Amino acid sequence: MILSRPGRHRGFTFVEVLAVMAIVSVLATIAIPSVQGAIEQAKVARAIGDLRALQVDLDGLDSLPASLADIGRGSLRDPWDQPYRYLPFPAGGPPADARRDRFLVAVNTRYDLYSMGKDAQTSASLTAGVSLDDVVRASDGGYIGPASKY
Repeated sequence: MILSRPGRHRGFTFVEVLAVMAIVSVLATIAIPSVQGAIEQAKVARAIGDLRALQVDLDGLDSLPASLADIGRGSLRDPWDQPYRYLPFPAGGPPADARRDRFLVAVNTRYDLYSMGKDAQTSASLTAGVSLDDVVRASDGGYIGPASKY
């Protein structure tokens, strides 16, 4: 039988507790940005999926509706809780406020469809700083993804 000495308590010392807290802090510092990055990637993936579904709905129509509400999708919100942006073009081609690439050429010919991204701000130019996090439909649906990668 093992007896503990009188006056001696079992448990962790203050130094041991501090060492464990330091290790946990370092691990948390490493893990949190990775988790936040994965969450942001998942949101972008969801926006891409939503834009693809909206594109299928719009391309299956004989004529473009005036708004997403006309096809029952007006209440659809992106992963950052903003409405998706839809701009149908007139028969004459893209208007002045159409989304444009770095050469200021319209990226679509029939309509623009996009999410304003995490910052909920945008500009007609995809290369503008506020547009880089937008998730866009470009090349008439040939590309759907982050504006920064177009």
